[in-house]
Amino acid sequence: MSDLVPVQFHVNGRPVRADVPADLPLVDFLREELGLAGTRLCCGIGVCKACTVATRRTPTSQAQPLLACSTPVALLQGQSITTVEGTGSMDKPSRVQQAFLDHFAFQCGYCTPGFVMATEMLVERLRAQPVARAQLDAAIEDAVGQHICRCTGYARYHQAISAVVLAEKGLVVA
Repeated sequence: MSDLVPVQFHVNGRPVRADVPADLPLVDFLREELGLAGTRLCCGIGVCKACTVATRRTPTSQAQPLLACSTPVALLQGQSITTVEGTGSMDKPSRVQQAFLDHFAFQCGYCTPGFVMATEMLVERLRAQPVARAQLDAAIEDAVGQHICRCTGYARYHQAISAVVLAEKGLVVA
């Protein structure tokens, strides 16, 4: 068993303090200690991206994708993590979640949390630095192109993401 390491960080805006094994993966901590089951463990080696969460090193920094299956909790000292549960709820889905529903973007839904988180971060990046309309497909590919959907929902995910981006003024320029 690993030595325990004290860690303090935020998850979905809530402070978390814990003593954790140095090698405990974030996905296990989220699911087992915090009861946040939305982040999925699929491949376990960071290839499929189903476990993607957003992390901010400082409160004002831009969110970056983090693979919860291969990142030890002990490395998250002082950071802020957002999981799919932090983006919306069953009663009030985020714009991204609603677009995925509207476009029937998923079948089994296992990979959906990773796609949601990657899209939320894409929208945030585009708010800071819009892209030309001609570059939108490339921006979407950059954001979610490495994510694996075993049900082959890629086209619908792409349509939903495009719809979200195009619906918000200022993310795409002529």
